[in-house]
Amino acid sequence: MNIKWIRTFIVAAKYENFRKTSEELFLTQPAITKHIKRLEAYLNVQLFERNGKIIFLSPAGYRFLPYAKEIILKYEKGLDEFEAWKQGYKRKLTIATAPQIASSILPRTLRGFMDQNPNIEVFINVLKSYEIGKDISVGRADLGLTRIKPIQTNIDCHIVHEEPVILVGPTDEKKYDEKTILQKYKLITHNHPDYWDSLLNDIKRNYPSVRTMKVNQIEITKRFIEQRLGISYLPYTMVKEEIKMNKLLEISPDKIDLPTSFTYVLTKVETEEARTFIGFLKEEVKRLQ
Repeated sequence: MNIKWIRTFIVAAKYENFRKTSEELFLTQPAITKHIKRLEAYLNVQLFERNGKIIFLSPAGYRFLPYAKEIILKYEKGLDEFEAWKQGYKRKLTIATAPQIASSILPRTLRGFMDQNPNIEVFINVLKSYEIGKDISVGRADLGLTRIKPIQTNIDCHIVHEEPVILVGPTDEKKYDEKTILQKYKLITHNHPDYWDSLLNDIKRNYPSVRTMKVNQIEITKRFIEQRLGISYLPYTMVKEEIKMNKLLEISPDKIDLPTSFTYVLTKVETEEARTFIGFLKEEVKRLQ
């Protein structure tokens, strides 16, 4: 039985249309027909029923479909594991992480972890913070790094890092106070998944005339601030390099109580690989403080 026949069958079962199947697989329709016929001959059963040009899964096709998907899944997993073995990896660690963490504290931690654990293959999935808990819950990732607490109750969650949130604006010829800069620039909001609702209420209570602009990514927010499109409240580690390089300016607080940003580690089953990585992360966090 050829693995190509099974792939063709799965796609054909999805569309119940050989033309759409050929378009997705970049094969001719005669090639699609040949794959299906050869698979049917091998299994000695009819997988599709035909009514003129219309095709649909037969009862046998419905029965075989989950087995076909399982065969492909095991085949691909086996190839991945064999490729990892060829590269010298014996274990693996899948990390689901929020973009803010992936672009700040994660790279240095990963470098140290991989240098000391060359036999562990690391996979990184960058997801929205609210999606990470689900990935851990269903076992798609071994470890999650997020800025918000998950809603799932079957996973462990603890704080691994907390840091101040600061007001930052564009560098200019003069220093600004909180009131002046909130009057001059638009406030860029909702680039962090946790603290904006309560923070914005506090800002509007003290500065009712403030103008806002929603931007849902921190990296874009920083570029906007550099181009004098606005100001924002951001976690310190996300902007410390730009402040050091004089690309952004920290503004001292006055009436606004600055929030705190938390980084959470999520696990369902703490594997040895996850435990080792968490240890590296905690050491890296200490150096940041």
